[in-house]
Amino acid sequence: MTLSKRWPISQSITPQADENLSKFPPILRQLLFNRGYATDAEARAFLRAEPNFNTDPFQLTGMSAAVDRIRYALDHHEPIAIYGDYDVDGVTATALLLQTFRMLDADVRGYIPNRFDEGYGLNNDALDHLKADGVKLAISVDCGIRSPDEALHARDIGLDLVISDHHHPADGDLPPAFAVINPKQRGDIYPDKNLAGVGIAYKIAEALFMDRGPLTEDRPPSMVHALALADLLDLVALGTVADLAPLVGENRVLVRRGLKQIRETKRQGLFSLANVADMAIGKTTAGQIGFVLGPRLNAAGRLESALASLELLTATDFMRAGQLAQQLDVQNRQRQALTRVTQEKAESLALADGGNPFLLFAVDEGFNSGVVGLAASRLMETYYRPSVVAAKGPEETRGSCRSIPEFHITDALDQCADLLVRHGGHAAAAGFTVRNDKLPELVARLKSIAEAQLSGRDLRPTLAADMEVLLPQLNLELLKHLAYFEPTGYGNPDAVFVSRGVKVKSSRTVGADGKHLKLALDDDHGTMLDAIGFRMGHLQANLPPRVDVIYSFESNEYNGRTTLQLNLKDVKPANAND
Repeated sequence: MTLSKRWPISQSITPQADENLSKFPPILRQLLFNRGYATDAEARAFLRAEPNFNTDPFQLTGMSAAVDRIRYALDHHEPIAIYGDYDVDGVTATALLLQTFRMLDADVRGYIPNRFDEGYGLNNDALDHLKADGVKLAISVDCGIRSPDEALHARDIGLDLVISDHHHPADGDLPPAFAVINPKQRGDIYPDKNLAGVGIAYKIAEALFMDRGPLTEDRPPSMVHALALADLLDLVALGTVADLAPLVGENRVLVRRGLKQIRETKRQGLFSLANVADMAIGKTTAGQIGFVLGPRLNAAGRLESALASLELLTATDFMRAGQLAQQLDVQNRQRQALTRVTQEKAESLALADGGNPFLLFAVDEGFNSGVVGLAASRLMETYYRPSVVAAKGPEETRGSCRSIPEFHITDALDQCADLLVRHGGHAAAAGFTVRNDKLPELVARLKSIAEAQLSGRDLRPTLAADMEVLLPQLNLELLKHLAYFEPTGYGNPDAVFVSRGVKVKSSRTVGADGKHLKLALDDDHGTMLDAIGFRMGHLQANLPPRVDVIYSFESNEYNGRTTLQLNLKDVKPANAND
């Protein structure tokens, strides 16, 4: 199924902003204006990826109490546990604090629950196990904000718990932990609310290296501590990009620095992982984290246990790192095959009842809970509807949700909280556990909420474009300018252009089963550029002689040769309505 997409184009730059940005080339002026930068100073700060606010970690509510408790544990050699989630954000956050605490000579160990046996987040059995093992202080990363019962249990058994998380807190009281660090909690004054779980873990490390006080001109971090923090930035980039945290504000600063760290990596596990993926680590981009490194690091937790990914990121022995990287690569291929099967069945189940057209829901006893989120993503992308795919167990069903901008899925789950064992997430993605006897009512209520909010709306995917350009405007100089917008991704998208009425000089399908579309486009005046449309091979048979195209502009390296190409997002007959 191919949905007709809208191509809204940003409004033209205002005369005042055009004058303010006059030192930049015209295309760059429009791109900067589209991103909210209308003065020369703002634009240069953005292009240099400089934060425009105070990033002192002690602004985070709970940070001072957490750091004091951690320092007490360090001074008294108390065993500490870092309790993470099984996705890339949680694994990198766990690895980051393990590395930090080991630099501080702590008695520390990592704990990541098993997706299949324990489920998401804190659980009482794990806390009991850590307490029995002598742990005095547990620090959660990327989880815990919606675990009030487990936090109370930790208190009851005498285990001090610091919760660090970036997910939205539930309405009402926070978990009764020793300290809660989450910029989204009510009253928190930290200026950037978009940090990923690994970003918050980095702020804890930063605070610990500030020598018992906030960073000031009179109290900068030592050179040793500055280098130690720099060594953590590769992990921050991995987790932030893989978790689709917005690449704006402090995230953009941290990811740009982290990408530099990855390209010069001293982390044996990353080097080995890039090697098995046949990826040139010295040229790593945010896109490659999202499509190459991230899926492999996620594969272990989706199929078995995320501990293999954690061990890879903390490995120092190159032989062991190589073995783990090979394991993750194999598991990623297995995950891809399993995802394809799950997607096909989920689509069949979701469309079978032919009922509510506003929310798709597929549940099956045979689904693997490790890939239901990926299947939900594909459903959402294909049909542009909020989509839920769930694995049904003997007593409980675990579901994963993906949504469209018009529908806040976690808010919808909040309205079903009385039916759920637990739930949490973001506007676009969430997860839940429900007892099987409550499942039919949950399905009905979610569909009812979706119908109430989405009925009567024009539900079509939107491909927002920055501006229309002519093919001769696409050159190497523009590509060099676009590099300053990196890292691009969620929240800071690639520059997107539209070109009208271009001639299709040639077309063919490429890739396995002809999935992809390869075009040569001509402007009638001697400018010809190649274009690639991933997963657009089905369009080739009916292409008209002239088309409108929407795309990002990039370089393509193949067999040692670099060429310019358009990365197509959509193709329409020339002069078609948007």
